[in-house]
Amino acid sequence: MLKAVILIGGPLKGTRFRPLSLDIPKPLFPIAGLPMIQHHIESCVKIKTLNEILIIGSYNAAELVNFVQEMINIYGISIRYLQEFTALGTAGGMYHFRDQIRAGCPEAFFIMNGDVCADFPLESMIESYKETKGTLTVLATEATRPQSLNYGYILTRLAGTGKLFASETSNWWSQVKTAGAAIYANRHYLNLYRSKKPERLIPVINGVCNVLGDVYINPSASVDPTAVLGPNVSIGPNAKISAGVRIRESIVLEGAQIQAHSMVLHSIVGRGSIVGKWSRVEGTPCDPNPNKPFAKMENPPLFNSNGKLNPSISILGTSVNLAAEKILLNSIVLPHKELTKNFKNEIIL
Repeated sequence: MLKAVILIGGPLKGTRFRPLSLDIPKPLFPIAGLPMIQHHIESCVKIKTLNEILIIGSYNAAELVNFVQEMINIYGISIRYLQEFTALGTAGGMYHFRDQIRAGCPEAFFIMNGDVCADFPLESMIESYKETKGTLTVLATEATRPQSLNYGYILTRLAGTGKLFASETSNWWSQVKTAGAAIYANRHYLNLYRSKKPERLIPVINGVCNVLGDVYINPSASVDPTAVLGPNVSIGPNAKISAGVRIRESIVLEGAQIQAHSMVLHSIVGRGSIVGKWSRVEGTPCDPNPNKPFAKMENPPLFNSNGKLNPSISILGTSVNLAAEKILLNSIVLPHKELTKNFKNEIIL
């Protein structure tokens, strides 16, 4: 028997993900049409001998109870949320709930960080674990030199002793610390759907709209046939995409409206937000540097050393209304704002 533990932190963590995490727990933010940690759960349920998934964090249990029940109904596996009395950190949370993790005497258990998006190679990790008969199997990635200065190294002193084994994988991996990283993860999950869950993607020739590349559209969303979506676009439940709209490399959340002839590029449009007619919402891609070996998402701070806003994707928080014929460029907008003029490189409080 196997188990999985998903560590999701709490409301005092993930502040760089705001304003998207102001009204929904970060682990439930939808990426490629699914809550972030549902991708973890989907990977876990592929393991036939895995009997239980434990989610550990300090979020109020009421914020996750509906999600947990929905996952149980979908996947038919035991899933429980264990709420910490206070934020205990990675080791602290596991130690606090050690008896529940070890209940039933599992042969082994997975430990997964909730803000890591990946094509989790869990089956191959089990095979490696059994072949080497080791105490611990770690899925790691190589880091750039600047990144390595901020983190440790993995047991290099064991190299050559016959106690350390390495097995390479081509699977992708990315942390989601900022909203820009969510756009990057959205792209990779959509690409993964193409090979493993093609039914989730809208076919290029479908009659619903003009599709370029990988696009997810929730069945309850309304999309005008003249809209052009893609590549790498996710449209949430009950969203409305009007005539002549162009969307690329973006996430449109539940109940949002993109009105006629507007454009959304490298952006996230929050729940219930409205982009007026002939308006433009655009951000700056923040992908890893393709010229650096092992490059990952850097997750830079909002401001550079000169106090200026670092270029990044544009974000509309919940229930933001951008008036018609306006431009929003490289800006972050907190919830419930009425925007009646153009904005560039600003945080709108």
